[in-house]
Amino acid sequence: MRAVPAPDPLDTWVAHAVEKPGATGIFTDFDGTLAPIVDDPAAARAVDGAVDALHRLAARFGVVAVISGRPVRFLMDRLELSTRPQATNLVVAGLYGLERARGSAVELHPDAGRWAEAVADAAARAEADAPPDVLVERKGLSFTLHVRTSPMSADWARSWIEACAAATGLVSHPARMSYELRPPVEIDKGTVVAELLDDMSAGCFLGDDLGDLPAFDALDRLTADRGLAGLKVGVRSAEAPQELIERADVLVEGPVGSAQLLERLGLDGA
Repeated sequence: MRAVPAPDPLDTWVAHAVEKPGATGIFTDFDGTLAPIVDDPAAARAVDGAVDALHRLAARFGVVAVISGRPVRFLMDRLELSTRPQATNLVVAGLYGLERARGSAVELHPDAGRWAEAVADAAARAEADAPPDVLVERKGLSFTLHVRTSPMSADWARSWIEACAAATGLVSHPARMSYELRPPVEIDKGTVVAELLDDMSAGCFLGDDLGDLPAFDALDRLTADRGLAGLKVGVRSAEAPQELIERADVLVEGPVGSAQLLERLGLDGA
């Protein structure tokens, strides 16, 4: 007797989403997921088709959001929130949820603002102490040391961040070729996903790095606790962490693959 092939998880999830679009959430990271990783963070741009697909999805599904470590104003610019009439449907969560925007309105997490001075002081010390080849990216309520163009400085950056965290009460977060300090606020991509899916029956998240794993965790918890139809999409690259690849229900190839998947969801949901 011939074995019946297992159903494709993407096909199964899309069928559920199309049946209940108003109860479906679609979430994605930005860098490495919608935009190729570049040496200069300010130069990052989403691949062709990704922004158009997001806005089409936001007009059809219950909630669509980009959840990123980038500042919310950067994301608003890259996602064209000020130039599209339907942009108020697209949610943007910056700095892992410390900032939130829908349309032109920006909100800060109520517990984060009091750390702004400590972050600014620490960023200034980083700029004074960092080797010339280490980029200090100020993000307002957080900052990041980038060592992509100088991997030999990775040990220095990690040690500096850890020492600064111990001295200031800020929290260190290692990522791909970077080290970040943020306020000690209990928020991450997973808490944002869980909040936005509060009354939804289906949700998916596209991500490519360690900072995206909390979003995967949230989908797993919601699936186990209340039967959410969850879909974890891993964006494959030479630098993608193995844990993310292993935990993903579906894999796509780089930001181009992400854009193609989002375009498919938009077409299937038409």
